[in-house]
Amino acid sequence: MAGLDVAANLADVRDRVAAASGLAGRTDEVTIVGVSKKQSRDRLVAAYEGGLRDFGENRAQELAEHRAWLPDDVRWHMIGPLQRNKVRMVRPIVHQLHSMDRRSLADAWIKGPGLPPPVFVQVNVGEEPQKSGVAPGDLSEFIDDLGGLGIRAIGLMAIPPRGAPEDARAWFQVMARLRDHTVGEHPIVTGLSMGMSDDFELAIELGSTCIRVGRTIFGARK
Repeated sequence: MAGLDVAANLADVRDRVAAASGLAGRTDEVTIVGVSKKQSRDRLVAAYEGGLRDFGENRAQELAEHRAWLPDDVRWHMIGPLQRNKVRMVRPIVHQLHSMDRRSLADAWIKGPGLPPPVFVQVNVGEEPQKSGVAPGDLSEFIDDLGGLGIRAIGLMAIPPRGAPEDARAWFQVMARLRDHTVGEHPIVTGLSMGMSDDFELAIELGSTCIRVGRTIFGARK
């Protein structure tokens, strides 16, 4: 993309986040995770120099490669599906895992030195058969299981069914209700990881605490 200014894009996203938070009457912080999948080193460095410290990756191998490009104060987020055989690569690197979705992954996540990084539980909010995630009705039991393993679930994550950006409103509302209900039983599950480039302002309006923004910051992927 000719003339791409990643730092300016990041500043614009921050302004939009602040405006959306203000309209919603929110005073809490919304974390911007820059999704750097298939982006060039120059673009990642430009975002870092613009002040971005939270970067998200969908693939374990790319996460490991991109990590070497940036300083150690970056907080890396694994936001895509994670195979058990990739846990050893990802676990020592990430600040948070956003795609905890099954018991077998949880069993792998606890293996390794020290405490496992905290997780967002991926919810299959539309109960779509082709998607990963915990069914809403199984959420409480699954979080209990994570706690029994010593895994801190700090929030819920969802990718709503495809549709127009405004169609996500109903799904975001469902996620907000699920989070509010879950907090009653599990007080630390306060986070909501939802909202991407096309709908992050709507997600903030409906309670998202962590948005995952790719092309709006970095431009088109390679």
